[in-house]
Amino acid sequence: MADFPTSFDKEALLQCARGELFGPGNAQLPAPPMLMMDRITEISGDGGLHGKGHVVAEFDITPDLWFFDCHFPGNPIMPGCLGLDGLWQLTGFNLGWRGWQGRGYALGVGEVKLTGMVRPDRKLLTYKVDFTKALQTRRLTMGVANGIVEADGEVIYQVTDMKVALSES
Repeated sequence: MADFPTSFDKEALLQCARGELFGPGNAQLPAPPMLMMDRITEISGDGGLHGKGHVVAEFDITPDLWFFDCHFPGNPIMPGCLGLDGLWQLTGFNLGWRGWQGRGYALGVGEVKLTGMVRPDRKLLTYKVDFTKALQTRRLTMGVANGIVEADGEVIYQVTDMKVALSES
């Protein structure tokens, strides 16, 4: 992989959001409040269940997070799509971490299962992304991965076949 560390703190994630980590025109994370993680604790290009790469990240849950006030008033729940977006963000981050060029974008997801909720009393989300395929050809740079989101150690979201590509155009 490129000469990048295998863990990243919040400041490094914010550098990525500003386009400073992988260089202009390459993979970026969104800026807060859409940045859905506080740190990446592990990343590889050859680890995980399939030996094709993985990412583990964490997001601290606090009752004052922006989405709790609007989703839903009186019944605060983190939107499930934000958990999915966090998994997509990490999939694209891994491609940039590998040193592959281009801006990331989500191409789709196979199956999504939501079996729990993130309420304001939760403390920690853990994202786990496990690549099943990562390929780079002259025409296409793409990662395909499965992912889970745990809330305080309980699996609450499971996704299969997330697809993220990098494009230089």
